[in-house]
Amino acid sequence: MTKTIFAVLVAAGLLAAPLPQVASSAFAQTEKKAEKPKKEPSTGMLAMRERQKKCGAEWKADKAVGKVAAGMKWPQYWSACNKRLKGA
Repeated sequence: MTKTIFAVLVAAGLLAAPLPQVASSAFAQTEKKAEKPKKEPSTGMLAMRERQKKCGAEWKADKAVGKVAAGMKWPQYWSACNKRLKGA
């Protein structure tokens, strides 16, 4: 009987006690991340994106015409095209 009363009192105390401020601290952490400004891409990264767009357009055009070698996938095409555009 004593154990039951004790268990009920502990449960009631846990329910009545305020929850720790875990939720608000998690919200504050996400706010800090949102406030952080984005880093501008470097010139090398911008050049790589341009090459990737050009190679993507070439890939679509070559694939539609049938100029892509049998079994060649995008990663292999991208590698060859990237090397070619870097050298130009």
